[in-house]
Amino acid sequence: MSKIFDTAKKAGLDGFMLALLSMILLAWLWPYPGMNDSPLPLSEISTIAVSIIFFFYGLRLSPEKLRAGLVNWKLHVMVHLSTFVLFPLLALAFRPLFKSGDSQTLWLAIFFLTALPSTVSSSVVMVSIAKGNIPAAIFNASISSLIGVFLTPLWMGLVMDAGTGHAGPGHFDLLSVVGKLSLQVLLPVCAGIALNKRWGHFAERYKKYIRYFDQFSILLIVYTSFCESFGEHLFSSLGLKEIVFLGIGMLSLFFGIYFLLTFISNLLHFNHEDRITAVFCGSKKSLVQGAVMSKVLFPGAQAGLMLLPIMIYHALQLIAASIIAQRMARLNEEERIIN
Repeated sequence: MSKIFDTAKKAGLDGFMLALLSMILLAWLWPYPGMNDSPLPLSEISTIAVSIIFFFYGLRLSPEKLRAGLVNWKLHVMVHLSTFVLFPLLALAFRPLFKSGDSQTLWLAIFFLTALPSTVSSSVVMVSIAKGNIPAAIFNASISSLIGVFLTPLWMGLVMDAGTGHAGPGHFDLLSVVGKLSLQVLLPVCAGIALNKRWGHFAERYKKYIRYFDQFSILLIVYTSFCESFGEHLFSSLGLKEIVFLGIGMLSLFFGIYFLLTFISNLLHFNHEDRITAVFCGSKKSLVQGAVMSKVLFPGAQAGLMLLPIMIYHALQLIAASIIAQRMARLNEEERIIN
């Protein structure tokens, strides 16, 4: 168990998750500072902080690594089809089960999760532990974040309709959303990549402190999002039973994608390292991108509710992936000793 906890800690499942829960509790107890009519500009501060996050993220990406990653195209296509096609199609298949107005809103939050890009840090950590293709993992997770700026809003624009209580496709300004995300995410990343040769060593040297800044920014976004949601009583229809079922659904989603990707990897005759990279990168979803995009796509009180599935999925994917990665690493070590 200690190895599992150590692995989960490396992937980010430590005090940060407790801090996330604390932010939700604080928003429930004291929502006023994070609401729109508060004199504190917490929402604007979090927006600026997010752009800084992605600037440092780009600063650690060298153009040489990105070019080198283009070689293994079959693996990349599989990962991105899983992230941006397979996930959303599974959510669409289960949409008929969500019939009432409240359940339709919950389905939209789940669909938002499935449309998000893959996460970077935990994907690379898990691939590294399981002895997979690390350069390919870095490439796929990095490109996924950039593709998500365009594909996630596109998916959301296609499904948001009057039946969910949200603006329909005719009122969903896709160009405006993509423009905001490009300014907030894509532009800082590109600026960071352009400055990689000059300042990349600085980002690598202080990556521990940069990660603390990342986590603080996400905590701020989560707090402000849930303040509006609690202030508007959006969670009044969700009880403990609904939360438990949502957790079971998120865990089932992860394992369903994981085993499906394992099956497809075997069909395509991927080598051992590429199979590991495919299943870990293709089954992850980014809490960072979810927090950023929820503020753009769902301004106001809706953002907190939209974050609920991704927060649950984020925690469960780290626990499950930690156990799987440890098992893979152990089996690899046993095979090495035998051979």
